[in-house]
Amino acid sequence: MYRLDSTMARGEGAEQYAASLLSVKPKNTDIKTAKPNDQRNRLSVWNKLCYAIGGAPYQITGSALGFFLQIYLLDVAQLDPFHASIILFVGRAWDAVTDPTVGFLVSRSRWTRIGRMMPWILFSTPFAVLTYFLIWYVPPFEQGKVVWYLIFYCLFQSMQTCFHVPYSALTMFISNDQKERDSATAYRMMVEVLGTVLGTAIQGQIVGGDTSCPTEPGEHDSRNSTNTSIVSLNETKRAYLISSGVICIIYIFCATVLFLGVKEKKESGRKVSQLTFCQGLWLVMGYGPYIKLVIGFLFTSLAFMLLEGNFALFITYALGHRKDYQNILLVIMLSGTVTIPFWQWFLTRFGKKKAVYFGITWAVPFMILIVCIKSNLTISYLVSLAAGVSVAAAFLLPWSMLPDVVDDFKVKNPDIHGHEALFYSYYVFFIKFASGLSLGVSTLSLKFAGYVTGSCSQPEAVSLTLKVLVSPVPVGLIAVGLLILWTYPIDEERRQGNRKLLQEILDSESETSVLGSSV
Repeated sequence: MYRLDSTMARGEGAEQYAASLLSVKPKNTDIKTAKPNDQRNRLSVWNKLCYAIGGAPYQITGSALGFFLQIYLLDVAQLDPFHASIILFVGRAWDAVTDPTVGFLVSRSRWTRIGRMMPWILFSTPFAVLTYFLIWYVPPFEQGKVVWYLIFYCLFQSMQTCFHVPYSALTMFISNDQKERDSATAYRMMVEVLGTVLGTAIQGQIVGGDTSCPTEPGEHDSRNSTNTSIVSLNETKRAYLISSGVICIIYIFCATVLFLGVKEKKESGRKVSQLTFCQGLWLVMGYGPYIKLVIGFLFTSLAFMLLEGNFALFITYALGHRKDYQNILLVIMLSGTVTIPFWQWFLTRFGKKKAVYFGITWAVPFMILIVCIKSNLTISYLVSLAAGVSVAAAFLLPWSMLPDVVDDFKVKNPDIHGHEALFYSYYVFFIKFASGLSLGVSTLSLKFAGYVTGSCSQPEAVSLTLKVLVSPVPVGLIAVGLLILWTYPIDEERRQGNRKLLQEILDSESETSVLGSSV
């Protein structure tokens, strides 16, 4: 549930927001640059808002895919669960591979009249929109359906990566002033959070009104029931196309606003060494605190990804709330959204490791409760409302702790510069690859349980499997992840010490720069 993208489903984007919360503020006020230069680096509210709006497409499409793609492939496209599992796994694994690859290519892009990042964003948008729309189209043939969805799902992930990786890097090129970048990032995070809610709301509310099971079994004779189901299935297909069309229009609008409202500034500063792909991987994977953080959050993120990917099916078939699942999902996202300021306050007041343990374990009792009690719509809403509080923490906190690892790395390796993005890109790589594996395995589990494609009811074994996938398995993954995070060495004392050391380095470089320019 995002990162909140998708993911929340995938969680990307929040790293810049977390960095803004923890940014180092220069303490030396004696050294000031020329006032005209300060004015030139300042961003207007309009510039910041335009920049923030550019982050919405990633979150909107991510939340829609995260919550609805599995149930769409099984019940609307009516694919065999085995084939659906292949599409989900390969698509996510491909998405994981494209992140560091596109990042590597973007870092070697040349400057153009419209910038260095902006051409990637501009030219990927129409292809991303087209491929996203075709994901939600059911082709009029049966034999090639699997290939159809596999191709367009992978193509969309590639185009989306070509949009989002340069967009994330664009933060460093909208201004030379750190305060202005931090302020723009805060705008971005709020828009992205609204994007996750918007994606869930658009897809859920448009699609939720149509169902291929309008009546309970036995209310009509079999002939009328079959005809009604066929008509309702066609209406559901149309509803998915309408919702995807609305999202595509929003995607184009956001990309246009970003292009027209943000001017990319040509970078200047010290040169960085050009590392090969393997050298960068070795540099990152050899750092102990980073490994412990990534593996710990890998398990906790998988827990929430399993919950996200199977929750719509769980609500529909295990709890029997077929007509309310879209509203329950919306409650979770809204609950997570409104509690983000609370977690921001909590981690600054009590520390990040305490926030991790308190925030993630908060969901465990509700995961257990929802599968133990008898199905009740009111209780389902209350449990979802409470669980959403933990969802916000689970996907915000990893991105707030990654900057601490980067700072720690800088202190331990002061001669290595300009490779901060590697820590983010490889974290995203592992999380996305693992999420694809978890979605593929969970969908395959439904096949072994006897899932019947297109049926309005499922065998008891399917209901039991869904309960296992949204409760015992996530709880076990959370327990393992928290045990690993217990060994994470960067506590509040070490984090504050690193910030002081980095501040001294920053002040020293500023003094050297001013003295050099005066000479």
